[in-house]
Formats: sequence, structure tokens, C-alpha cells
Amino acid sequence: MPVIAPTPLYLARHAETVFNRHRRMQGNEAHTPLTRDGITQAEAMGAALAQHFTRSAEPLPTLWASPAGRTLQTAAIVAEHLGIPYFEVRPDRRLREIEVGRWTGRDYAEIIATEGEIIDMEHKLFRMPIPGGEHYGDIAARLTDWLADAGEGPALVISHGMTARVLRGLLVGGRRYHDVPIAADVPQGSVLRIAGGAEVALHLGTGAEGPRAA
Repeated sequence: MPVIAPTPLYLARHAETVFNRHRRMQGNEAHTPLTRDGITQAEAMGAALAQHFTRSAEPLPTLWASPAGRTLQTAAIVAEHLGIPYFEVRPDRRLREIEVGRWTGRDYAEIIATEGEIIDMEHKLFRMPIPGGEHYGDIAARLTDWLADAGEGPALVISHGMTARVLRGLLVGGRRYHDVPIAADVPQGSVLRIAGGAEVALHLGTGAEGPRAA
């Protein structure tokens, strides 16, 4: 059964944060603000989207975001470029990043030293299971629920690395991992346009890739 989704769907990965810079697991509860490089990345995302909508004459989308501080900060900058009031941004917990349980807030090196390698380097994904955290199937379930509520009009979603890969897997396909389709990684600060089961990169960011940049 095909997945009904906003069309087109613009999907953006938030810009670099202080936790990304210092290789620390973020989770969803702490506010992890953008670095100066991250602010530059967000400005580039907004400029690329503004240029796209000016050239294409497509209607501006509804702007959704994960409620994490880093995604809302990115959304505020992007919204200003598009002339969308920040107070029209729709935060939704179903768009949050993968929950990482007892890894939350800890230094990556310290986690690996005490618990072993936590990343499947072949797939660039967190190994399962995450102690006290989510499975990729949990992310797919909450994203499917969000898609059912999002409507069919154009939407722009500002989310996270792992969450965006699962959402893209649901909409355009991807390599299966623990029976969940997960798309290939893209750098922080990237924006993709998804329509008709295919995606096109509108802007590839200059941030990091992989789970350590989630």
C-alpha cells in the first residue's frame, strides 16, 4: 500500500551544533545550540530554498519541525529567508531524533570505551538495540503516524539525520536494516525535494555525515 505524503515534501537536516562539534550524543531533551558554522549552514539552506521557490513559483510549504532546540533554531533562520513567520512553524514530537536511552548527553569516546562500538560502520547507523532507546522500527511507526496527519499539500520538514533517513526510506526506498528501509546519509544542512517516489537534492550541506552528526 503506497504511503500518502505531502507533495512535494521538502526535507532538511538541521545544521551543526555544539554537541556535534565536540562529538557528544545529543538525544532530544537538552538544548544543543548551533555553532557559528551551523548558523552559516542554516543561512545557506534558507537561501537555497528561497531561490528554489522564486524560480519555480511553487507555493510556500507548511513548515514542520522536530521540537528539539537545534531544529527550531535552524527552522527560525530558514523561515526568515522564506518570509514565513516563525510562529507558524509546527513542532511535532513525531519528527524528533532517535531516542538514545542511557547514551544521552555522553561523549562518544566514553560510551564506546565502556560499552563497545555503537555504530555499524557498514551502514552508518547505530547498532541495535540501543539500551533504553528506540529501534528504527519505532521511528518508522511514529513517522507513518505523522504522515497520516500531515495532509497532501506541500510541506517542509526540518528534522535530524537518523529520522530523515527513515522518512526518506519510507517515501523513496532504501537499504533495509533490521527490516526497516533506510535511505543513504546526507550531510548536515542538506535539503531534499521528494515527490512521486523520487528525491532531488536542492542543497547539499557542508556539515558532517553519519550517526555522530545526528
